[in-house]
Amino acid sequence: MRNVIVSVAAVLGSMLALGSPALAAPESTVTDTPLPWPPRIGHAAAIAPRFLDVAAAEVSEYKAGSSLWGTYDSLFANAKYIDLTHTITPDMPIWRGFGNITFSPATNKFTGQAFAYDTDGFVATAYKLTTDQMGTQLDAPAHFNPFFAGSDEIPTTFALRKLVVIDISSKVAQNSSYALSVDDVLEWESRYGRIPERSVVFVRSDWSKTWPYVNTDVFPQVSLETVQFLHLKRNILFHGHEPLDTDMTPNFDSEAWLLKHGYAQAEGVANLHMVPATGCLLSTGSPKFVGGVGNYVRYVAICQPSWEYGVAPGKTPEAPLPQYSAPLVWNDQKGHRSRD
Repeated sequence: MRNVIVSVAAVLGSMLALGSPALAAPESTVTDTPLPWPPRIGHAAAIAPRFLDVAAAEVSEYKAGSSLWGTYDSLFANAKYIDLTHTITPDMPIWRGFGNITFSPATNKFTGQAFAYDTDGFVATAYKLTTDQMGTQLDAPAHFNPFFAGSDEIPTTFALRKLVVIDISSKVAQNSSYALSVDDVLEWESRYGRIPERSVVFVRSDWSKTWPYVNTDVFPQVSLETVQFLHLKRNILFHGHEPLDTDMTPNFDSEAWLLKHGYAQAEGVANLHMVPATGCLLSTGSPKFVGGVGNYVRYVAICQPSWEYGVAPGKTPEAPLPQYSAPLVWNDQKGHRSRD
């Protein structure tokens, strides 16, 4: 019965958010005791007989042309959005074997001159990227195994998932090479409950606070046993960590097992100290390079409106976007455009 009540209340809440005319304040109720309007979850059982008739009609309407707009208005319009992404810069840390990346003003191939506001009405930027394995990223399994998905073959269903954050920052503060263990995962579950299936698990180490001066030789890790446990016992979608690699073993044991078995992983994640352990969603967006084996990603945590960090839609200029006091101009010393 409890599950029925919760299910009825959940759908009722969605219908209320959508402003269903079928749920206008009733002239009478199915009980002799007046109920407050709108109803609360505790009253769901009392109104269930009438509600189920209404719900059947509403479900039929949703099947004909369903809409998530009401869900957005009730859950996302006031949520807090937190950027978990490092900005790509020419001097960002990259594995030494790949070489540096460079930015430059884009040039007109016919004249060889850089596009300019005064002559062309616009400017553009050219990027020399030496790898798709840098910055905040999503490793595709094809990075280690050509028979699994490349970055352009990652399903669109990765776009929005439940987000779990496991905090090992206090242990990393004592030992920079500390590795997330199965015991750490079980300790998290003892406090918050079982990790949801198909969710994303991010490991907070606070390593991103040192960016871009990260140590690429000694860094927090995720043990092989732990990535196997998360995927084989908890059936997560993928995990992510703040350093640029998963582990310090000579053969990249954790990373190799993941990618060779068809699992993606996130690397270079930022700002996890701003995200709670539970309750948020993760939005994942990226470009789509054909044949890529890694991808530059924009990770955004979407958290409850009461959360202390993040920004809600409409609380910062969006359309139009803000106008700055200083122009964005090319800076030869920095190797990119800046406002100073």
